[in-house]
Amino acid sequence: MASISPRSPAVELELEKNSQASTTTSKFVLHDVILRVFLFATSLTSFVALVTSKQTERIPVPFPPYGASVAAEFTDIPAFIYSSAVLSVTCFYSIITTILSFFALVKHSTPSTKLMSCVFSVDVLLLGILASATGASGEAAYLGLKGNSNVGWHKMCNVYDSYCRHIGFSVLTSIFSSMVLSLLIILYIVTVSRR
Repeated sequence: MASISPRSPAVELELEKNSQASTTTSKFVLHDVILRVFLFATSLTSFVALVTSKQTERIPVPFPPYGASVAAEFTDIPAFIYSSAVLSVTCFYSIITTILSFFALVKHSTPSTKLMSCVFSVDVLLLGILASATGASGEAAYLGLKGNSNVGWHKMCNVYDSYCRHIGFSVLTSIFSSMVLSLLIILYIVTVSRR
């Protein structure tokens, strides 16, 4: 009978490291897919809430005494147009990266370092742009809710309540999208530091 020679401690250590690296990579890809699906869901929800924000109200005016019908839409405020553009790009980007991550998960393969670095760079860039769009939309929504008496801007959410609810929900879910992008960046940094 042939005897099986025991493995050396160096070989055992190398096999253990490879097993841990494989487990870490598969966990990274699984978490990446889940977070990118959340990114898609939150950015799409925010985009839909924003572009469907429209309300028409009859505003009383002194001359003629009948009043006028005035519509409020997201296209009336440049901050909301900017936010809708950024949310649509975020939604499209999340679809592409989810597909890439899903293929890596199915194939049980490690994404290439160049691809991971490229996706990480775009994640960071998109987080900055999305955060700026969310801040601009939040400021415009706050002015609609409270107004600014110092410059004579009147609040409008007391008249356009449905419109303001759509905008507020859009800003809230846009904040969640920013948080998901932040978690993706943290996940990448933690995974790379463990390699």
